Parts: sequence; structure tokens; C-alpha cells
Amino acid sequence: MGIARGLVIGFLAAGLAGCASGPRTVTAEVRANAAQGPGAALLQAVRYRFDPSPAVAGQPAPAQVEALAQDALARVGAVRDDAQAQVGVQASASVYAGWTSAWAEPSNTRIALGFGTGWRGGGVGFGWGGPLGWDDSVPIYISEVSLVMRDVRSGQIVYDTRARHDGTWSNTGAVLAALFAAALQGYPNPPPGPQRVDVPMLPVAKTPPAPAVR
Repeated sequence: MGIARGLVIGFLAAGLAGCASGPRTVTAEVRANAAQGPGAALLQAVRYRFDPSPAVAGQPAPAQVEALAQDALARVGAVRDDAQAQVGVQASASVYAGWTSAWAEPSNTRIALGFGTGWRGGGVGFGWGGPLGWDDSVPIYISEVSLVMRDVRSGQIVYDTRARHDGTWSNTGAVLAALFAAALQGYPNPPPGPQRVDVPMLPVAKTPPAPAVR
């Protein structure tokens, strides 16, 4: 048993070392929906403001989330303009820790505790699974982001996108930054249905960028 366990740890260490030596990418599950007609026209070179989101204990602070979202929105040509915004943006992000088998896909978490909403539904739950013979579990981080954009005049949702990544990286800021970039792939005309998107890990600003000034 000791030899087998040592081999597993050795393979994992080698894999992580290989990842560190090359470019790091985040594979995200993305689902996005965009409005049609006038709502779609609103998304071209849009000016936006952030609508407040409630703080959640143990999760990234709203100001940090907005800073990451603002950087991703700037990459697709959206401009923050609190005074003359056309849409209001609600940005959210969450990270939950769990465990997965060394032989399983990252999405097959063995122990997880959390809550949330999304295209897979919402709820609160706790589950567990015991190893056979010896413990081959490794830590996993389940990261999710969402952006909901509403017409400030009508309140209609004109863009709704969500991205999720299950992986072993604990660099929360860099992973969430990559997820916001993935969530906006194809903006303002995202492909239909769920997509798998690979994006590089991006550098994260230490301070939130300031709103655009006219």
C-alpha cells in the first residue's frame, strides 16, 4: 500500500510541476444568453454601472469581484460610466473547497459543502465518500462567476452569462479573472448552449480600477 500511495503522490507532483513550467489555462463551462432586437443593439459599445450585490461571508468581497468583472468587460469594449449607464451589471463570484479522488475527474467531488444558483439549479447540500483501503483524495476548488446585465430603463435582462471551473488551483483571484474572461467569450453574440472555453490565467490588479470619467 505504501508503494502505491507513493506512486500516486509522485504522479500528482510531476503533473503539477509540468503545469507550472508551461502556460496555465483554465477550462471553464460557460453558458450565456443574449437579448434579441433592441436589447441586442444596446450591448454594442455599452456603457454600464455596477448594481450592488450582497456580500457573502467567506467569499470574495463585492469590490474585488467588480474589479475583476470590470477588467473583463473592458476587454470586450464595455465602458464603465456610472453617470450615464445604459445597463446595470450584477457581478458575482464564489469559491468552495472540497475533495476529489486522485483517479477521478475534477468535477466528481467527494466532499463538498456550499450553496448557489445557476443553470444547474440551486440549493444547499453536503455529501461524503470514503476511500477504499487508503486515502487517495486531493483538494479541489469549485469556482463560479456570473454577470447579469439589465437595461436600466426597462429592467429587462439583456445579457446573462455564467462560467464554472473545478480544479486544484487555489489562486482564487487569477482563476476568477480567467472565468470572467471566459464568461464573455463571444460577447455580444454568444454561441447557443453550454460551451467549454479555455482561457489563460490573467494577472490580477491589486486595486480595483476607477470608474470611467467623461
